[in-house]
Amino acid sequence: MRIRVLGTLHAETAGASIAPSAAKPRQILALLALRSRHIVPVSDLMEEVWGAGPPRSAPTTLQTYILQLRRRLRAALGDPGPLPPTGNPPCDPRDPRGPGDKHILATRHGGYQLEIADADVDALQFAQLTRNGHAAYEAGDMATSARLLDEALALWRGPALADLPHGKHLAIEATRLEESRLGALERRIDADLRLGRHREVLGELCALRGRYPLYENLHALLMVAFHQDGRSSDALVAFRRLRATLVEELGLEPSPRIDRLHQAILRGEDALAAWRGAESGAAAGLAG
Repeated sequence: MRIRVLGTLHAETAGASIAPSAAKPRQILALLALRSRHIVPVSDLMEEVWGAGPPRSAPTTLQTYILQLRRRLRAALGDPGPLPPTGNPPCDPRDPRGPGDKHILATRHGGYQLEIADADVDALQFAQLTRNGHAAYEAGDMATSARLLDEALALWRGPALADLPHGKHLAIEATRLEESRLGALERRIDADLRLGRHREVLGELCALRGRYPLYENLHALLMVAFHQDGRSSDALVAFRRLRATLVEELGLEPSPRIDRLHQAILRGEDALAAWRGAESGAAAGLAG
């Protein structure tokens, strides 16, 4: 089975789509997939679909939605047929018929559980790749970090859960995923800059500046890339543009980290070393 939520919802097994067309069952499938191999309480599912005040019929309707999902699974998997002569139970891994719909979407005490591997849910695959990418970065292996984070970001096909209504739980998940995406993007560009790929990332950073006008770290990386490319004047213009936006929108000056980078560029110093030093200083301050 493959379920994709980093964009529009897409779910298939054995080459057949199992994604329902109605909004509420789609919400349920997405939430179950994001918490794959964990029990999702009935209360969470009802709150996602109906909010804080579900109707009296909500438990029965939820069961109906689960049955609909199982029917779609059963249809995609095909009729498993009778038990083999050995009499293995349906969920026995030796059973050549494979797992059935009730094993994949299992009823648990107080909730339901979707039994599929992390590698079969793009959001969970993204999480694993980003963890490995961040670990490689911390270990100083910038080439591996950039490669893994690039693989993770390539899984995205648009905003997370783009075609679904967002109840309380999916709204939280969508925000979490977007923050993780930005963190992976920032670190991948940082790793690319440390590998000397400033020209390769300049266009991407210019586009990101317009998309995230208040995200200081991306502006800082743009300043570093300009400076590494011998375009210090463009780096200073990028700083002035960020400062004007922050003052106008929030009434705030740029952070001390950005200001230290700005001063380093004015003095003609190594911008990347200055940014790394500012990053280390900020971490030391937090530790203190």
